[in-house]
Amino acid sequence: MPEQPFRDAAHRTADLVADYLAAVPTGPVWQPMDPAARQALLTAPLPHAGRPLDELLTAVAADVLPAPMGNGHPRFFGWVNSAPAEAGVLATLTAAAMNPSSAGGDHADVHLERTVVRWIAELVGFPHPPGGGLLTSGTSMATIVCLTAARGRAAAAAGWDVRADGLAGLPPLVGYVSGETHSCVRKAAELLGLGSRQLRVLATDAEGRLDPRALRAAVAEDRAAGRLPFLVVASAGTVNTGAVDRFEPIADVCAEQGLWLHVDGAYGAFGVLDPQIAHRYAGLARADSLALDPHKWLGVPVDCGCALVRDPQALRETFSLVPAYLRDEEGDQLGWFSEYGTEQTRPFRSLKVWATIAHRGRDGIAADIATCTRLARRLGELVGADPALELMAPVETSIVAFRARPAGLDAAALDALNQALPAAVQRRGRAFLTGTVLGGHEAVRACLLNATTTERDLDVLLAEVRAAAAELTTRQ
Repeated sequence: MPEQPFRDAAHRTADLVADYLAAVPTGPVWQPMDPAARQALLTAPLPHAGRPLDELLTAVAADVLPAPMGNGHPRFFGWVNSAPAEAGVLATLTAAAMNPSSAGGDHADVHLERTVVRWIAELVGFPHPPGGGLLTSGTSMATIVCLTAARGRAAAAAGWDVRADGLAGLPPLVGYVSGETHSCVRKAAELLGLGSRQLRVLATDAEGRLDPRALRAAVAEDRAAGRLPFLVVASAGTVNTGAVDRFEPIADVCAEQGLWLHVDGAYGAFGVLDPQIAHRYAGLARADSLALDPHKWLGVPVDCGCALVRDPQALRETFSLVPAYLRDEEGDQLGWFSEYGTEQTRPFRSLKVWATIAHRGRDGIAADIATCTRLARRLGELVGADPALELMAPVETSIVAFRARPAGLDAAALDALNQALPAAVQRRGRAFLTGTVLGGHEAVRACLLNATTTERDLDVLLAEVRAAAAELTTRQ
């Protein structure tokens, strides 16, 4: 391709992206796609002839950018999806231009990944020996990486080589979770051949935190039955309410019983940077592994998760398989990243992480997180002060779970109302939140990850909830 058409298209892309990002806060948060536009994307025929870059950009501007998910908007409170950090957006283009495989070797992306993994560990206060972590597509994959290492250690302790012999013949390996544990843990257990029935769901306290006494009793019961307890999964911020498990007593049980403690910090682990809530994370550093997502609270563009482990050798013993064509007799002793996880060809994720962290610095990131948690506490106060609303759980991090509770509705009608409420708010276009079930009751939840959100945005959110609830109640 001649240089000039690409250069012209690159400049136009920069303007297109900058204009898009600038316009996001003043537009609707989300709107359903026009059916014709949706159908056009779904049924686009395979082209026979190519199209010029400029024509492709025109199509992107007309057909893609007008239909966002909405997560860039300051009044997007849905799921756990962040707005993209601008430095990360720019770095993503640069990384794509280089397009290396970050499996290993002596090139910038490999060394940069080791640095940003160390930075992430330093941000959350997790011990980081060299080789003790890697970037992944997200916490779902990081969980698979960490639990595979836990499975290998437990099998080896039982005199079993799970890599060579599989699981057949090994007594059942049992893991312990709570009802608030993220679904990615169950998926990992299923994929690893452990079986979801071998994940015991333990009792929680009133705030949804795992009960160490229930854990101790379950371990004793399973050992007596000839099963092999091996894993406990704790949460550094549950997806429903943002609750943080009490790590110290859980870690005590794990140390006594020889269990691998894995912490799911996908969303909430970075909350430790806020001095107001840092005490909730006491004992996090005692975990054997921690999975978290820079593409959540840090705003690194998707996709980017991270797996951190206390013992790097546990990962290498689990995954290292070096065929002859990849031997590197003169390389560094840490080996390739492909020896620490499942991926061989790996994208250049580290540049967007480096750019995002370097642009804000630790102090800027901590300030952004503190802004989100402060606003979440304020939203909880506003909900608590409104007799037509009900706070469903204490606000521990930056998720606020609540429900509409207008007078005169019985329990079934309240559940029906709150089940329909998220979609009704979303369709109105001025705010976006999602639903869940807590204590057997339908609820809505607002997750605050965007530091540009203001108290005025909270007022708009609650006004939209009230208005949508009134419309739905009128229809009943």
